[in-house]
Amino acid sequence: MAKDFDSMEDSNRSGNPSIHEVSALRRRTLLSGGLASAVGGLLAPLAAVSLPGCATGAGIASGPLLGFKSVPIGTADRIVVPEGYVAQIIAPWGDPVGLSGENPAFKEDGSNTAAEQEAQLGMHHDGIHFYSQEGSRQGLLVMNHEYTDDGLLHADGMKTWTAEKVRKAQAAHGVSVIEVEQKADGQWDIVRPSPWARRITARTPMAFGGPAAGHALLRTAADPAGRQPLGTLNNCASGITPWGTYLTCEENFINYFKGPDAPNAHDTRWGLRKGEPAGYRWAEHDARFDATKNPNEPNRFGWIVEIDPFNASSTPVKRTALGRAAHEGATVAVTRDGRAVVYSGEDSRFEYIYKFVSRDAIRKGGARENADLLDHGTLYVARFNADGSGQWIALTHGQGPLTAANGFADAGEVMVKTRQASDLLGATKMDRPEWIAVGKDGAVYCTLTNNSNRGGTGQPGVDAANPRTNNSMGNIIRWKEVGDFDGARFQWDHFILAGDPANERQDAKGSVKGDMFACPDGLWADGRGVLWVQTDMSTSAMGKGDLARLGNNAMLAADPRTGEIRRFLVGPSGCEITGATMTPDGKTMFINIQHPGESPSERSDPSEPRKFSNWPDQRPAGRPRSATVVIRKADGGVVGT
Repeated sequence: MAKDFDSMEDSNRSGNPSIHEVSALRRRTLLSGGLASAVGGLLAPLAAVSLPGCATGAGIASGPLLGFKSVPIGTADRIVVPEGYVAQIIAPWGDPVGLSGENPAFKEDGSNTAAEQEAQLGMHHDGIHFYSQEGSRQGLLVMNHEYTDDGLLHADGMKTWTAEKVRKAQAAHGVSVIEVEQKADGQWDIVRPSPWARRITARTPMAFGGPAAGHALLRTAADPAGRQPLGTLNNCASGITPWGTYLTCEENFINYFKGPDAPNAHDTRWGLRKGEPAGYRWAEHDARFDATKNPNEPNRFGWIVEIDPFNASSTPVKRTALGRAAHEGATVAVTRDGRAVVYSGEDSRFEYIYKFVSRDAIRKGGARENADLLDHGTLYVARFNADGSGQWIALTHGQGPLTAANGFADAGEVMVKTRQASDLLGATKMDRPEWIAVGKDGAVYCTLTNNSNRGGTGQPGVDAANPRTNNSMGNIIRWKEVGDFDGARFQWDHFILAGDPANERQDAKGSVKGDMFACPDGLWADGRGVLWVQTDMSTSAMGKGDLARLGNNAMLAADPRTGEIRRFLVGPSGCEITGATMTPDGKTMFINIQHPGESPSERSDPSEPRKFSNWPDQRPAGRPRSATVVIRKADGGVVGT
C-alpha cells in the first residue's frame, strides 16, 4: 500500500499448477535437484486466451469456483468470515519470532526495547508466503512489515525522540521468518525456538547484485565500494521464486529521508524534497537518512530484495537488474524454456508497470544454484495502447534515448533511474499499480488502487488504460502476452472497474458483477483459479463520499471466467486486508490484517491507543496490533469451495 501523507485441485484436472503450488514442492524436489524439470512442465504458459473477455481461459477447473455465501458489508471491530469457516489469529506484532534463547514478551504499554523488538514480529504485516516443510501441516511463514505507527510503537509516541526509538522503529520494519505447525485440533502455532526463525530489519547487512552493484550512485562513505547496503524498509507486497526464495519489495522509501538543501532533478523525480521527511524523523539520530550528509543513500533503497528463508545465515541481496522503483510486489512466471519473468508495479500516482526477463534458464537445485539468476536479463516497461494492444519497451542502455547524452552513463545508471528512463520511453502512466497475479487462465492481472489526481489541473488526463477522472474507486487491469511470458507484445482489457452502482458520479459507479468494493490492492491467484482481491480504502476517506456505503476494508473472491465477485471476509476497524497464501492442499489460508485502528492522520495518539480499534486482543490496557489470520473451513474442505 502507499501511505499518502497527502486447492489445490485433483491431480487429474487439466491445466498447470501455479507457482504457489510449485513452491510447495521445494522440500521434495529442490534438494534432490529436480526443480528445473518440474518447472518446465508445471509452469509452461497456458493455452491462448481471447481478450477482451478471458471467459474461456484454459487451465481453470470446470464447475463453480466460488462455493461460499457472501458476507455482508460491516463496520465492526472484528473479523467476519463466511458461514462454515473459522478464523484464528496468530503472529501479531510484538510476539517473539522464535530465535534461540530469545522470547521477549509483548508489553501492552509500548515499552519494549529496541533489542526486544529485534527478536519480535515487526509492525504492519503485509506480503506473506507459506513455504511447506512437511506437506500442509508444517512450514515457514515469511512476511513483510511495511512501516510503523510510532504513536503505538512507543509508550509516549513521538512526544520525546531518541536514538533508541529510531532503532526500535527500524527493528519493527523489514521481514520476519517464523516456523508454524498445525496441531491435532486444527489450530496453528508458532514453533519456538526454530532454526529458521529470523528478523531482517532496516539495519540488516545486505548485498547488491546486478548491473548497478558497485555503481558510483550507490557508493557512500560507509560503503565506498557500493556493494553492501544496510537494511530494507517499507516492505510492501512480496513474491516467490520457483527455486524457493522470497522477494520482498521496498515501496515508499523516500519518505524516510531528510532532503538536501538544494534537491537536484534526480532527487525531485523521486520525491526527495528539502527539509524533514514525512514524520519518521530517523535522520535526527541516524545520518544515513540525511541526504545532505549522504546524498547516495536514497539510491540504495527502492529495490526488490531476495531472501533465502531456509538459510537463516544467508545475506539478502538487492537485485538491481529488476529496476529501482516504489515497488509494490514481484510476481514470477516461467517461460517455456525455463527462464524467470518477474512482473512488478510501482505504487505511486502516474508511475509504471514493469517486467523483467532473465537471460538464463532456472537451474536445477535451489537458492544456491540460482544465486545470480535475477542479476542478468532485460527489464521492460509497459505501454498500453488505446486499441487494446500493448508493448513491452526494453530499458536497455544505448538503445533509443537511454544514452549518456540523456543522463544515462551506463546500464547501472538506467537501473538507478528507472523512472526517468521510463519517462523517456513513453510508457503509460498508471493509477497506482500494486499487486500483480498470474492467473490459471494465463492472463496477468494488476490492481490499480486509485488516483484522485487523474484528470486534475496540471495532471495527466484519462487514457484507455486509466479511463476515469478522480479515480477514487480503482480497477483491475489484465493482459495476455502474445506468445510466451517473454513476449514483446500483449493484449489487454479491464477485468473490473471497482465502484458502487449507487454513486451519483459516473466514474465511481464501476462495473462490478456481484459484491461492490473499492480500492483493490492485494491480489493473489490460488491453485484452483480463484482470484483473491483485497481492498485498501484510506481511513481518511472510508465511509465518506464515493466510499460512504462500503464499510471496512474487505477481501473478495473473483471468478476470472465470469467476472463474478463475492465478499469473503471483512476486517476490523481501520485496517487494510493484505497478503494471501495457502497450504499446498488448499485447506488453510493465511492473510494479514494491517494497521487495525489506524487514525485518519495515519498516526495514533499515544494517550488514546484504543480510540479506533482494540483488535485482536481486546484487552482493557492493550493496543491494536497487526496480525496474521488463519482461515479454514470447519468441515476441513478447500478454502473458497
